[in-house]
Amino acid sequence: MSTSVIRTRNPVGGHVPVAGGLASVGLSYARELAAEAVQVFVANPRGWATPPGNPGQDEEFRAGCAAGSIPAYVHAPYLINFGSHTPATVDKSVESLRHSLRRGRAIGARGVVVHTGSATGGRARSVALAQVRERMLPLLDELTHDDDPWLLLEPTAGQGASLCSLAEDLGPYFDALDRHPRLGVCLDTCHAFAAGHDMAAAGGTKALLDELVDVVGEGRLKLIHANDSKDVVGAHKDRHENIGAGHIGSDAFGDLFAHPATAGVPLVIETPGGKEGHATDVARLKELRAG
Repeated sequence: MSTSVIRTRNPVGGHVPVAGGLASVGLSYARELAAEAVQVFVANPRGWATPPGNPGQDEEFRAGCAAGSIPAYVHAPYLINFGSHTPATVDKSVESLRHSLRRGRAIGARGVVVHTGSATGGRARSVALAQVRERMLPLLDELTHDDDPWLLLEPTAGQGASLCSLAEDLGPYFDALDRHPRLGVCLDTCHAFAAGHDMAAAGGTKALLDELVDVVGEGRLKLIHANDSKDVVGAHKDRHENIGAGHIGSDAFGDLFAHPATAGVPLVIETPGGKEGHATDVARLKELRAG
């Protein structure tokens, strides 16, 4: 199988820093990783600011990704929670996610990843999901251009009153959003493992992906965050580890490449270790892909 065919099956890359320039810093870092896909922040991930971006850097980034056939993704800020019982948080979540979606289109991103949030304040999941529908569905309906990004829901590790951690939880979330045609999934392997999907067990990765397809349908899985786990299965702890160095193990990541649901789906690492560790993880995933 040629290198180009293998890459098309699953581009492998990483989340790259962009402080100092989306293109000048982000694409340079991606080249050093030999990344075939990239993920970036377009705002402070731990704040509510909605910076306008630099048009020159935006165009250079977009052109650089197009020239290298590198799919790009935006990760929305972590503070976003459409299930919050605090009106100010929900209002800011709407503004922040709208900003990420618009910036995503500006830089040519294929998708914007957002955490699925939690039902805070002791409220029932049904009440929180009704609020998700009321406030998130209008944002999906704004995605009317051919080059608008997909909105990719990322289930969490199951901490607290999480609205979505197991694959089955995506069903009610998708239903709340009318299974919108621009709605997809970003699967974080560490989160899934922490939530209770035992990918380290024989057939565990296949079982997870089979269930995911059953719940959301074919073609909805658009991105994979490939992260090993520092903690055991079901620990509900979101602590990433380098590929093969955690409790998930290398075999499970190899199994990701073999499943029909992942065909054409990029894998992006969010692992520790800085540039050297990231380059090693990208290389390791490429080895598993080839094997």
